[in-house]
Amino acid sequence: MKTLPRDLSWLRFNARVLQEAQCPTVPLLERLKFLAIFSANLDEFFKVRVATLRRLVKLKKKTRAQLPQDRPKRLLAEVLAEVQRQQQEFGRTFREEVLPDLQAAGICLLSAEELSEKQRAWTQQYFEKNVRDLLSPVVLDETLHQLFLKDQAVYLTVHLTQLKENAKKKKAERVVLLELPTKRHGGRFVALPGGAGTPESPHCVLFLDDVVRVGAPSLFPAYVGVGVNAIKLSRDAELDIEEEVSGDLLAKIRSSLAKRATGYPARLLYDPNTPKPVLQAIKQKTGIEDEELVEGSRYHNFRDFFGFPSFGRADLLNPAWPELPHPTLPRTGPLLPAIAQRDHLLHPPYQSFDVVPRLLREAATDPRVSSIAITLYRVAPKSAVVKALLKAVKNGKQVTAVVELKARFDEESNVFWAEKLQRAGAHVIFTVPELKCHAKLLLITRRDEANGPTPLRYVYLSSGNFNEATAHLYADHGLLTANAELAAEVDQVFRYFITGEAPARLRHLLVAPFTLRKQLLKLIAAEADRARQGETAYIILKVNSLEDPGMIAALYDASQAGVRIELLIRGIGCLVPGQPGLSETITQRGLLDRNLEHSRIYVFGNGGEEKVYVSSADWMTRNLDRRVEAAFPLLDEALRAEVRHLLDLERQDNVKARDFDIYLCCWVEGEPPVRAQEAQYQYLKKLAARRSAKPRPAREKSLPPSRPKKG
Repeated sequence: MKTLPRDLSWLRFNARVLQEAQCPTVPLLERLKFLAIFSANLDEFFKVRVATLRRLVKLKKKTRAQLPQDRPKRLLAEVLAEVQRQQQEFGRTFREEVLPDLQAAGICLLSAEELSEKQRAWTQQYFEKNVRDLLSPVVLDETLHQLFLKDQAVYLTVHLTQLKENAKKKKAERVVLLELPTKRHGGRFVALPGGAGTPESPHCVLFLDDVVRVGAPSLFPAYVGVGVNAIKLSRDAELDIEEEVSGDLLAKIRSSLAKRATGYPARLLYDPNTPKPVLQAIKQKTGIEDEELVEGSRYHNFRDFFGFPSFGRADLLNPAWPELPHPTLPRTGPLLPAIAQRDHLLHPPYQSFDVVPRLLREAATDPRVSSIAITLYRVAPKSAVVKALLKAVKNGKQVTAVVELKARFDEESNVFWAEKLQRAGAHVIFTVPELKCHAKLLLITRRDEANGPTPLRYVYLSSGNFNEATAHLYADHGLLTANAELAAEVDQVFRYFITGEAPARLRHLLVAPFTLRKQLLKLIAAEADRARQGETAYIILKVNSLEDPGMIAALYDASQAGVRIELLIRGIGCLVPGQPGLSETITQRGLLDRNLEHSRIYVFGNGGEEKVYVSSADWMTRNLDRRVEAAFPLLDEALRAEVRHLLDLERQDNVKARDFDIYLCCWVEGEPPVRAQEAQYQYLKKLAARRSAKPRPAREKSLPPSRPKKG
């Protein structure tokens, strides 16, 4: 079966991120942010994917031969070659496009060598007053037996040569290491005083690195030669090997990897001008090998460009899209009665996510609410969601929180809030080691006189996390409902976490690892059967990633039967579309714009009675088999039409969508431009203006997918 290797597909996605940094129609400071995103993505890629490939390469040949994917050694070589190509393109984009455009806009990012005498004097004073005391030099000599470099921290190496004549006895050559104190300093950039923000008199900015370069000679007054270069280490993020293999082979691999070091170095980026003695000293003291050395640029951690000063230049940023009020939920007062009356859809970041913390605060103080159950996958550092849960516990509510401690890179925040909930008296459940909880579920139980002795249950199901911080950036869909059947099925999922009893009576929800894969395969097969009978058959799939071999094979089979399939994939896409005799009826596009596309939507033609699901699950093996995930149907006709309209705008996008070939956008000369996210915002803005509490009529018939045009 023809597929694209997962890691190469991911690198294609990051290449699309880099294209946004290169796009002249993207506001200039937003282009800097895309450079930061590219850098952060690549860091994570090395910490997780490259680290895993290197571990697999180190396996015994006999064990390695049993791996289900391409030979890891060959794949690793292809991956590193593509990374090098992208890094070169990244450097060229920054130096030859972004920096000149910044200067033309009246903002100049200077190096230490470009400072005027007056600027250098100011920088030296700034160093003495604000930076010097934050530095802790470490000499790499025979007294230092081992050096541990922090993950993702930038270090400056100082190569000291040529003693001054009057210097006391010192070694003629030394290597010193300084950790760049970005966090303690309060940021990576220093704005110099003066400047009017014009090309003739620009605002001037320095990397904190260059402030240290200016001040370094005063730290080491005995030396004439003081050379400063930057390095950065990315460590193995300890991705569970279960992501790659399972069963008997897994046991063999676990055995062979039993003695591997925690946090093994995945990549050491270094300035190409770093002297060889310095690199040799770093290798000797850290144990880093040549294969982990990656030539970078003078500056590392471009993710710090998220904090680049804007100097109040709104013209260099995206125009503001204020969060919209919800069209059918009350803007003040209680939410529970409105949810009991009808279903509502929430679309962050266009509509305010504050609806969810507000709902929880209401439940926490409502005397008729008896219990709250919630899944927490990624929790904000200052979580209003968890604070509301703590208030509920204090008020005597039964609170059950399923907390995922293995949410990569958010473990610390999740542990912090889990401990606070436990201490407060909440029932905190941690998932078993081999099974993550990635479903986004909230269940509120309330006694209601109008409902008699049977309590009324309120549910929130979403494609996105209970995280106010990411809700400002991630485009998601959430359903607020008091539908008794959906609530009963959500309750079954929570009972599974409490008792271990698998959900057994699911009519609406598709839940991994129990029914999701099986039901999706049935839905795909049903479309294939309709196509073979000459009926209209189609599938529209919007996910972050499509990687699972079984699902790809099913889509290939459906394509060969004549099913029209549209894939809207932001990240990893291992299926190869448009192949004669294999995937001729399949198209694939990816949308990248100012908000991160995070929602997953599955649409099946279903013989004219279209089925639309919103889900937390990508079509990856881990999501379908080793995570608790939930896909929920939109049963309300008006809401189903609402999501389909938003999805159709993404299908029509010819400004920010790119075809499977990453270098082609989908715009055709002469066509009116359609930018989906902007169109979605305007559509939801009109809904908010109407403030109608009545369901909007559904479209008479959903149109089958059309094949996107090539640009």
